[in-house]
Amino acid sequence: MEKQKLIGIFDKQAAKYAKKSEGSTQKRWRQQLLSHSKGHVLELAAGAGANFPFYSSEVRVTAMDFSMAMLEKAKEAAKFHRIDADFICGDIEEMDFPHQSFDTIVSTLSFCSYENPLMVLEKINNWCKPDGRILLMEHGISSNPAVSFLQKTLDPLLFRLNGCHHTRNILGLIRESVLTINKTESYWTDMVHLIWASPKQNQ
Repeated sequence: MEKQKLIGIFDKQAAKYAKKSEGSTQKRWRQQLLSHSKGHVLELAAGAGANFPFYSSEVRVTAMDFSMAMLEKAKEAAKFHRIDADFICGDIEEMDFPHQSFDTIVSTLSFCSYENPLMVLEKINNWCKPDGRILLMEHGISSNPAVSFLQKTLDPLLFRLNGCHHTRNILGLIRESVLTINKTESYWTDMVHLIWASPKQNQ
């Protein structure tokens, strides 16, 4: 899909994302993951700021998204939750930061949309400090054959509607990447994964 069209899809969803109330399970996953963030945090595809309630007051967040409409909602969330944050509107697949810039890099539910997810994983490996943390909560293909068949059938339609692929093998991508996996937890017939990782270049 053309990138500007994809950005438009997320622009239109910004108000819905901001009003969306997640269940207790998703909130617990975010809290469980983000409690390990420290220092200067880079958050990829920050969206409407769903992670902001779960950051420690001691971290400083650089929140990035290619949708300005999403970032406007994220700014409101940061102000409400008193998060020290700055915001960059840009495409993570085209963005670059200096080597080893961040103590923590966070992505929650963003790898479903990247055209080249392995390239993004290589980027965050380079941007993370030697003793830094890479914290991911991502969704993808189920290990249940019936569910995965449905995901594969609906994926083209769902991507056109909401800009999100539902068929990616998330753990497979991480294992293929340059990251070092320290811990994983998988839920909902392996459709959701929490991943604690480190930059392999510094091992």
